[in-house]
Amino acid sequence: MDKFTKLTSVAAPLPLINVDTDMIIPARFLKTIKRTGLGKSLFFVLRFDDDGNERSDFVLNKPAYKGAKILVTGKNFGCGSSREHAPWALADYGIRCVIAPDFADIFYNNSFKNGMLLIKLPQEQVDKLMDDAERGANATVTADLEAQEITGPDGGLIKFDIDPFKKHCLLNGLDDIGLTLQKEDKISAFEASQKASQPWL
Repeated sequence: MDKFTKLTSVAAPLPLINVDTDMIIPARFLKTIKRTGLGKSLFFVLRFDDDGNERSDFVLNKPAYKGAKILVTGKNFGCGSSREHAPWALADYGIRCVIAPDFADIFYNNSFKNGMLLIKLPQEQVDKLMDDAERGANATVTADLEAQEITGPDGGLIKFDIDPFKKHCLLNGLDDIGLTLQKEDKISAFEASQKASQPWL
């Protein structure tokens, strides 16, 4: 998993509440267990019309927000079914950080395990960042995980809280497999000991 330390990017505003996982990645695209290739179907219904053409009024289709890696959105983002494809689709598209007042619990935890930083802020601070994000190409925001700070386009600072364990994992690029491999020496020693004492296993 890629490490997350500091990210500077245009922030895309998505002022919607209750964006569920089916809106993030519709169920008909869940035909793979791979983490790649899902970005093209991210927000499919919002991004494309019935003929498959991009909707010009959707934020990620606007030239100023092409390549945005930060998303500012509304309450209860990631609700609905617990599909891990939702953070996979966001990450594959290039989104590394989502800022909202709150998130659905399973989506929140899955996102961290896939190298994304999710930041919970009070509504008034989200509203300020949403206003900043409306500036288009000038809506450059920096999310500094080590300092736990967001720097807005005007240089204003917003502090955010994060679980220390999740912070450690992101800073060091550790998913569940990576955490397990940190104990590789102990695992190998146990296996060798067990083989010597119970060779029939």
